[in-house]
Amino acid sequence: MSNPDSFIDEVTEEVRRDRLFAMFRKYGWIGILAVVVVVGGASWNEWQKARAEARAEAFGDALLDAFDLGGAEERRTAIAAIPADGGQAALKALMLASDPAEDKAATLAALDGLLADSTQPQIYRDIAALRRVVVAGAEMPLADRRAMLQGVAVPGRPFRVMAEEQLAYLLLEEGKKDEAIAALSALMQDQEAPASLRSRAGEVITALGGTPPAAQAAAADQG
Repeated sequence: MSNPDSFIDEVTEEVRRDRLFAMFRKYGWIGILAVVVVVGGASWNEWQKARAEARAEAFGDALLDAFDLGGAEERRTAIAAIPADGGQAALKALMLASDPAEDKAATLAALDGLLADSTQPQIYRDIAALRRVVVAGAEMPLADRRAMLQGVAVPGRPFRVMAEEQLAYLLLEEGKKDEAIAALSALMQDQEAPASLRSRAGEVITALGGTPPAAQAAAADQG
């Protein structure tokens, strides 16, 4: 029985091979295509990554070259000519707003352009808002400055404490000294506020005749 069984097994295996080859001839291109897609996709991703890195380096080098130029007008002209898209456009706008003393109007125009571009990352637009308020100063209505800063002073936003500091200064501008001192005191106790901001807030409180929270705590302990 072993010989017939062996013969049957061989025939069965041959049939299986024939069917496998037939299927490969009919559908084998799918596997080949899959391999091409996988390999091609990996190559495309690597090429895209290398291309993005090269563009970022070229953009950074162009900015550095522009800042090496002498006058503010020359720098702005060079920066304006640098190709940019995506987040690079936001950085370019912020760089164009780097010479308010030389050309305040051009600085504000660059910031306004960035603020109006909803396609740009929010973090860059928040920087533009803070910069816009500081550069414009009293030329910008106080209510407009407050509204712009309140849009940045939202919990979870990266520049919240900086916006709150500027809001405290607006209170001073309105003559609301006690409210300004309270706002600055709260900032001094804010864990998200950097040491430089807390120090600056303490100095302003002292200059206004108030007592920083740390000094108040020390006096309470002594009492």
